[in-house]
Amino acid sequence: MAARALRVRELTAEEEGEVRRVAHSRTEPARRVERARIVWLARSGRTAAVVGQALGLSTDTVRLWLKRFNAEGLDGLRDRPRSGRPATYTPEQVSEVIAASLTKPDTLGLPFGSWTLDRLTAYLHEEKGVPIKRSRLDELLLAEGLRWRQQETWFGERVDPAFAEKRGPSSRSTRRHLRIV
Repeated sequence: MAARALRVRELTAEEEGEVRRVAHSRTEPARRVERARIVWLARSGRTAAVVGQALGLSTDTVRLWLKRFNAEGLDGLRDRPRSGRPATYTPEQVSEVIAASLTKPDTLGLPFGSWTLDRLTAYLHEEKGVPIKRSRLDELLLAEGLRWRQQETWFGERVDPAFAEKRGPSSRSTRRHLRIV
């Protein structure tokens, strides 16, 4: 029994426009571009073997994506969730970390006014029972959009508006600049 040639189904105008856009894109993820190119080449009647050869892919790979596109449309070209290592920290633990990092230590009865990564790590481990490493703590805070330290500078506006008056004149050893009229 000879296998039937797999063909891509008729594309709607919207699907054709989106497949064309993604297949020729330079900014879309590479896997999505590759899958759109499979559909784009197959829509003109090319077989899976010809499309695979043109794109440097196996026939099985081409057939997989054509079947998914035929069944699911554009959504079939997206990645599906994969199994993998389970999350190390539960969402409750992550929320404990975020809440603790946003709380001032002196309000918790601690003898310091600001957190460091080491202090926060120790507090979470001893008080909250969250065994977290310093590096992972930093990653969680960054993933939540929290910057650890605000950059300070001595330049810019002074805290005391009367600073220049209080400072007095510049050093006597500094020569005055001549004004050009």
